[in-house]
Amino acid sequence: MTDDPNVATYRIEDGIAWVSFNRPDKRNCMSPNLNRRMGEILDELEYRDDFGVLVLKGEGTAWSAGMDLKEYFRETEAKGLGAVRKAQRESYGWWRRLRWYNKPTIAMVNGWCFGGGYGPLYSCDLAIAADEAQFALSEINWGILPGGGATKVVVDLIPMRDAMYHAMTGELIDGKKAAEWRLVNESVPLDQLETRVRALAEVLLKKNPVAIKATKDAVRRVKEMTYDNAEDYLVRAQEAANSFDNDGRKEGIKQFIDDKTYKPGLGTYDVSKKSA
Repeated sequence: MTDDPNVATYRIEDGIAWVSFNRPDKRNCMSPNLNRRMGEILDELEYRDDFGVLVLKGEGTAWSAGMDLKEYFRETEAKGLGAVRKAQRESYGWWRRLRWYNKPTIAMVNGWCFGGGYGPLYSCDLAIAADEAQFALSEINWGILPGGGATKVVVDLIPMRDAMYHAMTGELIDGKKAAEWRLVNESVPLDQLETRVRALAEVLLKKNPVAIKATKDAVRRVKEMTYDNAEDYLVRAQEAANSFDNDGRKEGIKQFIDDKTYKPGLGTYDVSKKSA
């Protein structure tokens, strides 16, 4: 259990789980305690049926300023290698859980997103930032390389020249530049951020949950596969999804072919109806 469960909190509203980093006085930097609590929250929420989309946000003026330099580094390192490894398992562990989460996830980046914050940013399926948000790989500014997966994040998401510049200079970029570089899907003015994220969540809530889980996993899995390996994987993944929820697939086809109530290229079928 965490020493202070309030370092990360959540509420469920209209089918959306709003999960918050809650250390606003510390710009939501991630301490061992916060990382432990995030793991607990993901466990508590994952298989609940009263929400369909998870939004990860930051309280106050930041999303996350990265790792807490005092608690995560200095104080943990003072306890020896075992404590360091434990802290790493707890942080990287919940980021990994988030990448393969049972529900679609959205990062809502309202302010600072630095260094270690790139781990959960990448782990979320989608990301919307405020134009005013600020991003940086700040590690170079205090004498280390961008570790904890941060270098992998920028190399995966943005072009090599931009990744090099971003990692080597430590310079700030705003939400607009982050969207241009594809660190996030898009950016909007801060006063429109929650509205845009809520609208995106509502789109996802209308999708078949089995299909959307299979889809998000497929996108991550096939990225590093050859075409032939990906083709084979996707055939098997489709078969597995069909066997798990064939009624959903049948209902979608029925509404298109028989009922003529929707067109797949223009929208989604009504997932509240079950195939007879």
